[in-house]
This record gives sequence, structure tokens and C-alpha cells, in this order.
Amino acid sequence: MKSIYLDYAAATPTDPKVLDAIKPYFIEKFYNPSATYLASKTVKSDLTQARESIAGWLGTRASEIYFTAGATEANNLAISGIMSKYPHGEVLVSSIEHDSVIAPAEQFNCNKIASTTKGIVDLADLKKKITNKTILISVMYVNNELGTIQPLREIAKLVADERNERLKKGNKMPIYFHTDAAQAGNLLGLHVARLGVDMMSINGGKIYGPKQTGALYVKAGIDIVPIIVGGGQERNLRSGTENVPGFVGLASALDIAQNLREKESKRLKELRELFAVNICEKISTSQINGSSKHQAPHILHVTFPGIDNERLMMELDERGVQCAVGSACSASSVEPSHVLSAIGMSDKKARASLRFSMGRATTQKDILKTVDFLKNLTSK
Repeated sequence: MKSIYLDYAAATPTDPKVLDAIKPYFIEKFYNPSATYLASKTVKSDLTQARESIAGWLGTRASEIYFTAGATEANNLAISGIMSKYPHGEVLVSSIEHDSVIAPAEQFNCNKIASTTKGIVDLADLKKKITNKTILISVMYVNNELGTIQPLREIAKLVADERNERLKKGNKMPIYFHTDAAQAGNLLGLHVARLGVDMMSINGGKIYGPKQTGALYVKAGIDIVPIIVGGGQERNLRSGTENVPGFVGLASALDIAQNLREKESKRLKELRELFAVNICEKISTSQINGSSKHQAPHILHVTFPGIDNERLMMELDERGVQCAVGSACSASSVEPSHVLSAIGMSDKKARASLRFSMGRATTQKDILKTVDFLKNLTSK
């Protein structure tokens, strides 16, 4: 039986072209890029090229790109790296952030921004919570459970307005804007100036690249404290021998993803609409969560009232359909998703909800077959 994989928000397979790009760095080009001999310098040049390629898609300079072991490390570096310099300052994060943003933020003076019932950051609440002690605001680009696209440009304007007000008052305290773009790299533009962000985290494992690869964009002039020290790599911001095959793979995966972005976004949007329409028609009690206007095309979050989501997920798995009850990073938690709680969903409804996320191999046949399984299983 052919497996129907609908959990691309958790992990993507490595693209064969990416695999071809990284293979030489395991055997022929295994050299440490920090060594001084010629073969090593060639590898270092390849690493520089990978950094420049990523910078090109973000519309920035290569010197502003720092490689990390995934978006979790990048998020920790962004949050802790800024707030460690301003221990008496305040960090604002959205209530629907990934745990890798919330956890480091809660080590400092942290306040959470409310979300609407549709899973969009409440801009009025954000504006109200910005104070003269606010140093950092972190709001994700695309929510990993609901798939909602957050209003980054509007948030960037609020940050710019606050920055100007501080200048007028002679307040020298900085204010920065970070976004976790782990779920955006495949299907949305990443140009940092157009989005108005000062820092951005990206993740290779979500864009058909190697797992445990990522990068943090840090705008020139922003000074942050490293969280991994020792060898001085990544211009003293992230010590440790560089994962050359991983970072070359990250750059290759981002190249492919961004070149396919418009075509794949259109295709997945059509599949998502087909999925949603058929679920609502065949399972009348079902509820689609998220925003109809501000929605990433690859994620569909559905509540099936009265149905235990873990049992339904396992029954789907037995039939070859793989989906999720929430974020893969918190799958072992017995508590309902904090994202669903933040949008006002009851624990009962949260425990009756599933996330389906689509990718390059998802077909119309997969969607229709999954809906049929859901109809049969929920009718019991």
C-alpha cells in the first residue's frame, strides 16, 4: 500500500539534487574549512558560495548570514543573543510561537502578544504592549500548526514608529524585530528588507534539505552574544567545525525551493482548497481552523468534534496516511497545543483536531483518498 505522507510541516525528504550536491563533502572534499592548506581553502570557498547564495534569496549580504544547526538554534541565538545584552529589557513574542522561541524568551522578562481566533497576531495588543523597555519582538512568518501567515510588514512599521519615537525622546534603547521563517522557505518570499525584519531564522529540514541545518540572518550593526563559544567560527558567533555538507545542502535546497515557489504555491493552494471543500462536504461537523485570507497553501488544520485526535491519527496511520496532532517538536506532550489554546480553542476541541501538511509529492488522488478514510473513520 502506497503511503500518503501529509506531515511536511514536520519534515521533508531530502531532494535528490540536494543529495547529489552534498555527497562530495563526505568523502573527496571532507576537509576542515578552517585549515590553511589549499584543499581546505577550496572547501571554505564552497562554504562562502553557499552563504552568498542564501544571502541572495534574503536580499542581504553574505556577512549577515550565520549558519546554525537548524531553526531551533537560530531562534535561541536570536533571542538569547539580544536579551543577554539587555537583561533589564523586555522581549515580546506572539502567543502562537514555536517552543524554540517561547522557551528562550521566558528566560528573560517576557510578555506574550495575543492572537485572534483565526491565528493571526493581534496588532492592537502588540501596539499596547510595546514599552520603552521593549528590546526585541519575535513573531513567526508562518504558524507551524495552523499555517497562518503573520502580518510582518505591519509589525515592522510598528517597530519603526517606536524606533523613531525613541530617537525624538533621546531614548537610546534599541528595538529589534525577529521572525522564525522555518515554515516559509518553500512557498513565500524571504526578502528581509521587504518584510522589514532585523533577524530571520531559516531551517533546511523543512525545505527538502538536510536536517539539523539552518541559518540566522542578523542585520549589520546588530551586536549579539554567542551561545556556543570555543573555536570562533561563524565570525565568533557560532563556534564549532562547520557542517560543510549540511550548509551546502541548505543553500542548494533553498535555491530549488525559491525557484519552484510560485508554481508550487499555486498547486498546493488548489490542493488545500480541494481538501477543505471535500472535508466540509463529506464530514458536516468538521471545522477548518486558521484564516481564509492569510493562509499558507501547504497546511490544513481541522477539528472533528467528538473524535479523539490521537486515535484518529493512529487509525489513519494504519491505512497508510501520516499526519499530526500538532507540532512534531511537542508531540510527546500530554497537554493540548498552546497554539490552539491561544486562539481560544477549548481543550476538548483541541483534542479533536489534526494537522495535515502537503508537499511536492502530494497529489489530488492522495487528498481524495484521505478524505474518504476520514469520512469512514469519523462516521463510526
